[in-house]
This record gives sequence, structure tokens and C-alpha cells, in this order.
Amino acid sequence: MTHSQDKLAYRLFAASLLLVAAALTQACRTAPALSAGIDVAGIDKSVAPGDDFNAYANGAWLNKTEIPADKSAYGVSAILGDENKKRLRSLAEESAKGGATTSEDAKKVGAYYSAYIDEAGIESKGIAPLKPQLDAIAAIASLKDLSRAIGASLRADVDPLNNTNFETPNLFGVWIAQGLDDPSKNYPYLLQGGLGMPDREYYLSASPHMAELRKQYQQHVAATFQLAGLADPAARAARVVALETKIAKAHATRLESEDVKAAVAWKSVDLAAKAPGLDWPALLEAAGLKDAPTIIVWHPKAIPGLSALAAKEPLDAWKDWLAYHAVEGSAPFLPKAFVDERFNFYGKALTGAPQMTPRWQRGIDWLNTDLGWALGKLYTDKYFPAESKTKAQAMVADIVKAFGLRIDALTWMSPETKAKAKQKLGTLKVGVGYPDKWPDYSGLEIAKDDALGNNERADLFEYRRQIAKLAQPVDKGEWWMIPQVVNAVNLPLQNALNFPAGILQPPYFDASADNAHNYGSIGAVIGHEISHSFDDMGAQFDGEGRLANWWTTQDLDHFRAAGEALAAQFDSYRPFPDLAVNGHQTLSENIADVAGLLATYDAYKLSLGGKPDDVKEGFTGDQRFFLSFGQSWRSKSREALLRRRIATDGHAPAQYRADAPRNLDAWYAAFSVQPNQKLYLAPEKRVRVW
Repeated sequence: MTHSQDKLAYRLFAASLLLVAAALTQACRTAPALSAGIDVAGIDKSVAPGDDFNAYANGAWLNKTEIPADKSAYGVSAILGDENKKRLRSLAEESAKGGATTSEDAKKVGAYYSAYIDEAGIESKGIAPLKPQLDAIAAIASLKDLSRAIGASLRADVDPLNNTNFETPNLFGVWIAQGLDDPSKNYPYLLQGGLGMPDREYYLSASPHMAELRKQYQQHVAATFQLAGLADPAARAARVVALETKIAKAHATRLESEDVKAAVAWKSVDLAAKAPGLDWPALLEAAGLKDAPTIIVWHPKAIPGLSALAAKEPLDAWKDWLAYHAVEGSAPFLPKAFVDERFNFYGKALTGAPQMTPRWQRGIDWLNTDLGWALGKLYTDKYFPAESKTKAQAMVADIVKAFGLRIDALTWMSPETKAKAKQKLGTLKVGVGYPDKWPDYSGLEIAKDDALGNNERADLFEYRRQIAKLAQPVDKGEWWMIPQVVNAVNLPLQNALNFPAGILQPPYFDASADNAHNYGSIGAVIGHEISHSFDDMGAQFDGEGRLANWWTTQDLDHFRAAGEALAAQFDSYRPFPDLAVNGHQTLSENIADVAGLLATYDAYKLSLGGKPDDVKEGFTGDQRFFLSFGQSWRSKSREALLRRRIATDGHAPAQYRADAPRNLDAWYAAFSVQPNQKLYLAPEKRVRVW
């Protein structure tokens, strides 16, 4: 579950990127005169809760709020994210001043930030910092050279669920994690990539909207070539888009990418036979993978198709493709003309944002990407006290306990499956705030006058850090999300959760608010993350993170039937006349929404100790619980971004997720929802997955 996209949204390893904040349970139980916590002024009482719960909970706020010009979406997560960036900016600026007590990592943070915001220095260099890379691409003269170039460009930054980190794509993505069948060792995973737009549908869909974006994309590619001073930019752009269209046709679809069981383990020596075309020995050597005996291929149909294209398509087309993406990926660190052109397509066209964010904010974003752990250490040292971590851990433990009680109470699940589910829940490893062990940046060179070089070295440093794990034991406590982000994640292969410090604060948790608010707001999303261990993907992994079926046939059939009912529910949501939500594409997140809300409602009731909750602000405890949940999904989005997310994201739009309570009996009682209202579901139609 997420309110915003994140570069590290690795669906295999990160079942959900969830914007969540952990409530501090003990504070909720002991603080006097606790407030209701809900935003009464944001409610639109002219809307019946049973007709549109999101509009009821958030309508007044939605009506009066404008999306800022530099954003494509706006809501509580964006507001909190902006506040966090101000804190991070102060840390970066202080680090840039240096001093005798400044740590080496802090000095690197300061130098990186200083180099990025030095626009005059970047302008003075022009495209010269990129010339060695462009010259190397121009010198490619054979398939072996091309294979080496592709291997050398591989990075651990491709999202297998969305197919590619489309703004800086490589032909393949590489990720290092424990094996699907062997949790005792780390393996490289090979993923499809190579697209400059978000998904294959952007190249292949017949819709007028996608056709217009293709036209704008080709114009952007041509403009990028022209800025780089490369001859015949229009013809080069046509070749790049034609090649990427063929790459898109070879790609697995968005839904196919979610099929964990489709992944296969291939011996490295067999790649040439199983995926002919590329010079695989040359590619693997350049990628630092020549000593990896086995590679897990996440997209076994796509990889052979991409390899075949490498040999089939003209070498000049591939050189144009490499050159374009070399410039495109470096654009944020090049002169303003490159930055503006990149924003014209990736900002305005793809997300609808009319204005770029300030440069200092973009600098913080890149710091988070390239030196995120160093910046995160500074952040947690100053803004996340030890007592907050302790209290957040207690809140998580409460909801884990409630989820276990729900498993015990299931009438449809056999004792055998229940025992396995409880075993998995009992071995769930929860990380709160920050990791026990911080990554070491001592081998990374950062200079205060080399913005592009800093990014390139940091990117390669992180890739090599990941590759080095192939020779190391599996670390079950490894974190996959930096601690300053406003997000959270479930990790199926580790049977683990990460709740970063960045989201452990208001508005998702409010120490002055009562249990109804805190459980309904962020308690529900903690429950969501726990539930991901048991959603349609998480349920395929056992307590060791091994891909293994621990269900009886009858139990699994019941579980899948419930999932199909929920998918059908979301298929009916249509934000635009020509575009509906894909219930199967968003199924994992929808299951976790409903299951997490059910478990957290139970935990909320248990927290009251058998006593009825007070009426506050004119609302009962149950009403406040559900209102807090609905208001946690408060968000507005521009049409371009919303269309993109429906096409590529595993999360349903926020306005429909806010309506998840329609599956809980308690919501009907709380708001007297009637059969003639739009969200009403007959009791037998309400989905109860867990």
C-alpha cells in the first residue's frame, strides 16, 4: 500500500510500499484528555457515508484544496514529505559547512548536496562530463562490444512489478536476494528492462491518450539528442522509439510480472542456449556476475526476446538507444536546458505537473537515492529518539497479536493451515525506525564540484555493494528502505517488515489523540503491512521466505475465491469513462487493506479493555476509527498521473481504498448504511479474506 511511488518498489522483495506511521500504543493508553484526532472541518456532511465514504470523510478538504503547481498529486503524505525534506535540507546544509566533529559520511552528504545545487558550476561544464561515456558508445563496433556495454550499465534499480525504472532504463535489471527455493543463499535475479516510458502499454495501447504520449516521447528523444549536439536528432529518435517498441512487445505484461512461480533458475553457462543473441559471457563479466553459477530469471519469456533483439536489430539503433539513455539518465546533473527538457516529458506529459519542484528539493531527492543511508543516520540521530522506537514496536506487537487471534477464529481454515500461518506470523521480523547495521560508505568518493560524477560513482558503488552480497550470508535483518522516507514495506523473502522513522509522526500518529484515531489511521496501515505476509503473493512464501505451498487444497480454493470477489469489487471502479481499475493488478494491496483493517479494528476494540469508547466531536469511537482511516487516504491527483498509475501501479487509487470499510460489518452499524446506498454490500458479498 502506498500513497506515493518509490524507486525501491521491488514487488518480489517488497510486497508493499506503504505510507504508514506507527502509533505509540502506551501513549494512547495513558495520555489524559485525548482528542478525537479527526479533521471535522474536512468532512462533507452533505454526502452520505454509504454512498461515497471518501467524499464524506474528505469532501470539504478536497473541494478547497488545490494541487501545488510543482506536484502531480497532493495529500497528507505529500505534506508530511515536504516537512521531512525541510529537515533533511537543514542537515545537508549543516553537513556542507564541515567542522572537526563532522563525520566522514556527513561530509560526503554535504559535498554531494553542494555539488548538486551549484548550478553555475554545472552550467560552466556543459555536457563535457558526459563526453567520455558518449565516446565509448560511439566506439561500439560489434555485438560483443554491445554486450559489454549493456553488462557494464546494469544496476540494481529495476522494478520487476512495473517492469522498468523507466527514467533511467537498462536492458536488464539485476537484484540480489535470497533464492526463492533456497533461502540460505543470495542469488542474482535478472529482470526485463529497456523502456523509456513506464510500461509496455505506453508503446502498444491503441488508446488516443497513449498515442499522444508516444508522439510527445519521440519529440522529447529528438530534443534530447539535439541538446547533446548529436547529428540528425529526428532520425535517431525514430530509431530509438522503434527499438523500444520492439522491446515492449518482448516484455511480460504487468500481471505476468506478478507471477512468482514463473521465475526460473538458469545456470549462467546455459544463458547462451536459453536466450541466444547476446554475448552472455562478455555481458556477465562486465556486470560483475561471471562468478555467479546460477541466475534467477524473473521474466523467462522476456529475457530471450530481449537477447534476440540485441543480435537482430542494427547496431546503430542500439548505439542511439544507449546514447539517448546516457544523456537522459544524466540530465538532472547537466545544464538547465537538459533539466527543463527532461521535465517537459517526464513531469508535464507523464504526470501533469505544470511546474518543477525547487532545486533544493530535487537535491534532497537525489541525496536520498545516492547517499540515503548516510543522510538517514543524521536524520534518525536528531529526529527519532529511542523511546519513539520502543513505543512503535509495542504498537506493532499489538496488531500482530490481533492478527493471530483472527487466524485462530477463522472457521474456514483447517488446523493444518492455521498452524503454518501462526508459525509464519511468529517468525515475522519487524524493523522499526532504522536498521541495526548501517551500510558503509567509506569506499565512495564524493567531490563538492562534480555533481554528475558523484551520481555515477554512487550508483556504481551501490550496485557493487549489492553484488558483494553473493559471497555473503543472507541477512534476514537487512533493510530495503531508507529511514527518512514517509513509507513502509513488507519483505516476503525475509518474512520481515520495515517501518522507517520518517513516517512515525503526525498526522498518521498523534500522541494527543485517542485510540480510535491512532488505530484507524496508522494502526490500519501497520495491519496492512502485516497482512501482506498473507496476501495473494505473500501467502506463497513460508516463514523462512521460501516459495512453498503451506495451504491445504480446500483452504487455498477458499482464499482464492475471496480474492476473486475483491478483484471484481475493484474492477467496478471507473475514475474515467474510458479507464477502470484493474482488480487483479491491485489485488495484493486490496487484500492487505481489508485484512489489515479487520485486524486493526479488533486491536482497537481490545485496547478499550471491554469498555465503550466515548463520543467526541459528535462521533462515536467506531465512527472516528473509520473516519481516521478514510482521512489517511486524503489525496488529489492530476489526470495524467492517475492514468499512469492505473496502467502501471499495483495500488488502486486512494479514493477507492478509502472505501475499503464497506467490507466490514462494523462500518455498516457505525454509519447506518442502508441497502439503497451505493457502497452497500449484502453480508454475503462482503469480503473477509482473513
